[in-house]
Amino acid sequence: MEAQLRLLSREGGARLRALGLQARLEVLALAGARLADPSDRLRQEAESRVAAEAALSPQATRTVLDALATAWSHPALLALLYADFPDPTVLEGFRPGPSGALHRAIPPRLLVQYASGNVPGTSATALVRALLVGAPTVLKPGHGDQALPDLLARSILDAEPRFEGTFLLAPWRGGEGGPAELACLQAADLMVIYGGLGAVEAVRGLLPPQTPLRIYGPRISGGVVLAPCSADPAVIEAAADAVCAYEQRGCVSPQVIWVQESPGRGPFPTSRAWAKALAEALERRRGALDPRLAVVHRTFYEEAVFAAAHDPTQAVYGGPDRGWMVQYTPNPSRMTPTCGGRTVRVHGFTDPAEVIAAMEPMASYLQTLAVEGDPPSTLAIADALARCGVTRITSFADQPWPPAWWREDGDEPLRTLVRWSVIEPPRGKVETTRTP
Repeated sequence: MEAQLRLLSREGGARLRALGLQARLEVLALAGARLADPSDRLRQEAESRVAAEAALSPQATRTVLDALATAWSHPALLALLYADFPDPTVLEGFRPGPSGALHRAIPPRLLVQYASGNVPGTSATALVRALLVGAPTVLKPGHGDQALPDLLARSILDAEPRFEGTFLLAPWRGGEGGPAELACLQAADLMVIYGGLGAVEAVRGLLPPQTPLRIYGPRISGGVVLAPCSADPAVIEAAADAVCAYEQRGCVSPQVIWVQESPGRGPFPTSRAWAKALAEALERRRGALDPRLAVVHRTFYEEAVFAAAHDPTQAVYGGPDRGWMVQYTPNPSRMTPTCGGRTVRVHGFTDPAEVIAAMEPMASYLQTLAVEGDPPSTLAIADALARCGVTRITSFADQPWPPAWWREDGDEPLRTLVRWSVIEPPRGKVETTRTP
């Protein structure tokens, strides 16, 4: 392993530069195309392995794979490049920039990326981003997300053997890799971690103090249903789909939804009626509860039932035996994560300012918020949400499936992987005036 690391660090960058940006883009897009083809053996193996590894239903697995194939398609990857680099050729040489300067984006000589968790696609997407910018990469996949990086690696090498020696899938768990892991971290020019604070703490002390560390940490997402859309049954169906996607494991999965009271408007004039309708939609999507969540699900349920017994304005729908749960509270109390496993809190509100106040304590953890409303009402609340910490505002239908170019945690995902070198133009002779 240490010999492979030395080879990767010494020659990986030259091999990626020799391939060129266009070839890298085309090969990665080809991998995405194979994942989109139901008749391809790679796709068939992915359906089987991802379903078993991530405990997803066959239909949920197919939905996830289709979304990833779209994100890795040639148009999507090209859009990602142009979103982060208005002139992507800065990845290949010095190009004109502001004020006559020449700019060049330099990938790290060795990029180390650690993913944790069991959300399918996180690890493989990290590898796609790295190879696209030309960064030799050591990738430690999440413990529940190892099938897709393995299949992606095979697909890349099948399409272009010259990718050999440009990336390495680490076999260790974070902080437990012994000498090989230590050598890897000591050689890194940049490290990226996707995961919780425990994953960060496991390796932070192993890094040299000057090595930059980019953290995609724990996040919480939710939704806001404004009065103009609270009566729309399609919004409820889309919200239920968003809760069920990835079995609610993703950082973009909604855990808390605020519904604006709208007396006399349509079939759901109150937030409680809306919560009940969401519960019915989740029941129609009923699935088996992940056994690993059984204890926390039961604890959450019992606490919610206890609260409702002492406050009749609250309600609990579903439970551990249903594989989903909705806890309803009429007031927009402080935003609090759920236990996962298709569990969502629904709160009523009157003034959008109440929602902002409820989210502020979680500002450093906010991720995506689905806002359902007409354009004027959505725009009116969007600025306050952005200042509060929300980095992506979308709809329930799109919430689980961010585009390839999305600003994950508010950052540009490719630009964070490079450093810049600039050739400044001559400023000319500066004239000075002497004082007699």
